[in-house]
Amino acid sequence: MTLSRTLKCIAAVLLAPILLAVLFIAIGGWNWLRGPIERLTLEKTGRVLAINGDLKVKFGWPLSRVRAAAVTFANPAWAREKQMVAADGVEVAIDLPQLLQRSLVLPEVRLERPVVFLEQGSGGRKNWLLDLEQQDEEARIRIGRLTLDHGTLGYDDAGTKTSIRSELSTSNAPPDGTSGGGLAFSARGQFQGLAVKASGSGGPVLAMRDESTPYPLKVDASVGRTRVRADGTITSLLKLSAMDLRLALSGDSLEQLFPLIGLAFPATRAYATEGHLLHSGNGWRYEKFSGRIGDSDIAGTFQFDTGGERPAMKADLVSKVLAVADLGPLIGARPRSMQAAKGAAPAPLETAAPTPARARVLPDLPFKTDRWKSVNAEVKLRAKTLRRAKELPLEDFVTHLSLRDSVLRLDPLDFGVAGGRLSAVISLDGRADPIQAQAQVRARNILVARLFPAVELSRTSVGQINGEFNLAGKGNSVGRMLASSNGKVGLVVADGEISRLMMEKVGLHLWEILELKVTGDKLVRLRCGVADVDVKAGTMHANALIFDTEVTTIVGTGSIDLGQETLDLTLNQSTKHTTALALRSPIYVRGSFAKPEVALDRGRLAARALGAVALGTFNPLLALIPLIDAGPGRDSDCGQLVSDARALPRPDLAAKATLR
Repeated sequence: MTLSRTLKCIAAVLLAPILLAVLFIAIGGWNWLRGPIERLTLEKTGRVLAINGDLKVKFGWPLSRVRAAAVTFANPAWAREKQMVAADGVEVAIDLPQLLQRSLVLPEVRLERPVVFLEQGSGGRKNWLLDLEQQDEEARIRIGRLTLDHGTLGYDDAGTKTSIRSELSTSNAPPDGTSGGGLAFSARGQFQGLAVKASGSGGPVLAMRDESTPYPLKVDASVGRTRVRADGTITSLLKLSAMDLRLALSGDSLEQLFPLIGLAFPATRAYATEGHLLHSGNGWRYEKFSGRIGDSDIAGTFQFDTGGERPAMKADLVSKVLAVADLGPLIGARPRSMQAAKGAAPAPLETAAPTPARARVLPDLPFKTDRWKSVNAEVKLRAKTLRRAKELPLEDFVTHLSLRDSVLRLDPLDFGVAGGRLSAVISLDGRADPIQAQAQVRARNILVARLFPAVELSRTSVGQINGEFNLAGKGNSVGRMLASSNGKVGLVVADGEISRLMMEKVGLHLWEILELKVTGDKLVRLRCGVADVDVKAGTMHANALIFDTEVTTIVGTGSIDLGQETLDLTLNQSTKHTTALALRSPIYVRGSFAKPEVALDRGRLAARALGAVALGTFNPLLALIPLIDAGPGRDSDCGQLVSDARALPRPDLAAKATLR
């Protein structure tokens, strides 16, 4: 036998099986592979794969394509749905080099009229993991690009109270306006226990793992009371490696975003914003946004970095008009809608004795410090005007909020009021339960006249109020902090002018009140005003409370209970001139913060009235004697009072470390 004939025999022996296999496939097709594939799948996953239609294979390198009709793949026994996947047709591209390395990678997958249910169960089990226990993160099919025809997608996670069902259909045009069909979808269910409703459209091919091709997406969704509208692109739907979206958000409170994004925002009134959302790597940036929170306009930029131990947020916000009512929920004040729903009787503070419920003024909603650890934050906010009742105009609001390791700090908190400024440094340590709070407040150059703009004056007052507050307390709401607070309050006003009508009313000078009502109000010299108050265990005790003018001197005594929110003050007047008709009675300021009560000493008034009646029986003119205030009261030693007030300990607001 020649060498050539020998080689021909060897080739015939080697090629015969291949030729027989090709002939077998040509006659019977690839359906004979269905059984081996189904048995291998059951052995590896413990779940049934059924190929009930024809199986076709098209060889290629490095990708080979397989198409199967009428395919179902079962869920594990613990799942709610019987089948994980059911499709009229499945076409996949298989990466042969990866398969030779025992890794199943499908660069392309096309599903025709699929019904897909994904579920996450207890103990970390996920039905899309293909090991026998559904817990090995490596035991999954890696899909590159996914094309879907009409179908249904579902996702369930009982642990997070999430269950969503989505319907898919092929639309006439994709959202980016390019040629070719796109994908339209709608979804309903719940996410984190919140009702979900969504609709939108996308490109025809879902780039599941593509790190370079942006996927066009347009969505309009509501989650609970939060509405989200987005239009742009997302790169890699599995990793969300990049985003470029025009994003609009609206809802009842920014606090409601916590279950959606896992970051703590403060409680606010209803809001609506629109801006540009960018994401790349660990960075997220919501830039050039604008909108409203309550009655306030707001604009600026938020950015997040998720690469650290906890997300880090930075924000630079500006407002032209910031409504004071919109700041209330930030410090635990109940929004007006909540007050209306609950009436005027929020829960009493823990320091209050059991009494019938009454309206409260101090903010009593607790801070949610458990969320403070979710983020570190640095937020700057500037507002040109603070909108409030006309009686007290506020402006030029500036604050810097820092939240780090559950310690919240406002440094500074600064705004203009009545021509002057209030500056504060506030620290809330959320690591302790209850919260440990400290506040230092400085009032400078506040104009007396602008505190009472409703009073018609002939010329501008020049009196200024200056003072300092230094308080420390503990509690999980502002009300509880004040109810337990200790510290010092000092206020001084000198060398100003004030409404004479106001002072005559306080002095109960009836004749002068009538006279000024006829001739018009005038200004009188305000020599000084001093308030020296100690705060102990939530009760303010007046060491000195003096208001001295050319008309009268007012000396106050008593206390204010911040826990019970009650007043117990007595104002005694000493007139400086003889007046023909005066009641000369102490003024009592009592009752609650929500409903203060001002009353006169009825006993003294009755005694003076009886004296007037008795004298009037002898001579009608004598009846006026008990009502005459002879005066003159002495000027208070304002210099000494001011000196004493200025000698009070004054915390240095620049020494910021003392608040830590």
